[in-house]
Amino acid sequence: MRDAVIVDAVRTAVGKRNGALSRQHSASLSGHVLNALVSRTGLDAALVDDVIWGCAGTVGMQTGCVGRAAVLAAGWPESVPGVTVDRQCGSSQQTVHQAAAGVISGQYDVAVAGGVEIMSRIPLGATRLDGTFGEPFGPEVWSRYDGIRFNQGTGAQMIADESGITRTEMDQHGLDSHARAARAIDEGRFKDQIAPITVVDADGNEKVFDTDEGVRRGSSLETLAGLKPAFSENGTVTAGNASQVSDGTAALLVTTSEIARAQGWRPMARIHTAVVAGTDPVTMLKGPIPATAKALKKSGLSLDDIGVFEINEAFASVTLAWLRETGADYAKMNPLGGAMAIGHPIGGSGARIMTTMVHHMRDNGIRYGLQAMCEGGGMANATILELL
Repeated sequence: MRDAVIVDAVRTAVGKRNGALSRQHSASLSGHVLNALVSRTGLDAALVDDVIWGCAGTVGMQTGCVGRAAVLAAGWPESVPGVTVDRQCGSSQQTVHQAAAGVISGQYDVAVAGGVEIMSRIPLGATRLDGTFGEPFGPEVWSRYDGIRFNQGTGAQMIADESGITRTEMDQHGLDSHARAARAIDEGRFKDQIAPITVVDADGNEKVFDTDEGVRRGSSLETLAGLKPAFSENGTVTAGNASQVSDGTAALLVTTSEIARAQGWRPMARIHTAVVAGTDPVTMLKGPIPATAKALKKSGLSLDDIGVFEINEAFASVTLAWLRETGADYAKMNPLGGAMAIGHPIGGSGARIMTTMVHHMRDNGIRYGLQAMCEGGGMANATILELL
């Protein structure tokens, strides 16, 4: 039987808003990680049956199928196609699912999954703020869900209120994320997964960008307590306990075990289980809870079998609510920091997180890892990887 394995996974360092990557074109940045896969694995790009690319803000420079543009920007053969996938925050996690399904079914032999977002230039909600073609969802959805909204932060606040998660708990989670990411940087944990890129700053100076730049050091609960609520006057969600506006991209090479052997590749992990779940689109962000349960049931594994959990830190309330519901070990969740520290380049986040997880699994001999992401519209992907 055919399976789906990850041969290699690579990402850029994540840039903060208006930071090192903000002047990059999405296609160019994507092409950079595609070529990083080539240099790291010896891949003949002509063998790639499809490049499946996540992107949530398909406006401006990210229109015109950025997946195809990435292939051309990389200088790959014109025979290699590309497609763009939008499942909001989970877009590039979904691309891994589609790549896996493609190679298992035999539609693909070799595929590349990944994604990109330059939020500095294409902000979250840009497609919705432009009313040229009317508002999304349509009248039936607006009628069905009176409270539906585009602002995910309001949903995060609702989750905090419903779950009784305090401001202090959320702020501490934010501090922990930054501390874990800073420690990972200092210990060189990200070095093997990052493809350095030369960038030009506002003054025309060149520099090599190879370190996630959103990580903050030396903060405290007292400092975070001084931040104003972001989405309601007396709310608890703030900039200190939410993900950052970020820029970045990541890519994973997916094939079968048999083809990997024939190519002389040593796979990192098998894509063991891949599911997607839906939840209510008003609070919107509870999806990782049912998606995790669905993935565990389908896989036949238990929570105790999982050695690392990567649950996207869109907001601290989302990950803390997941933690309460599942009873997972906090130390195993986002051990190298998450989106509150590293950042959340929407369409590229799923691939970035999976890249981080699979390298962490390899470096620490962890057999099973589970990743889940909340997504706009009330959805979530969950993926279980098995170390090889």
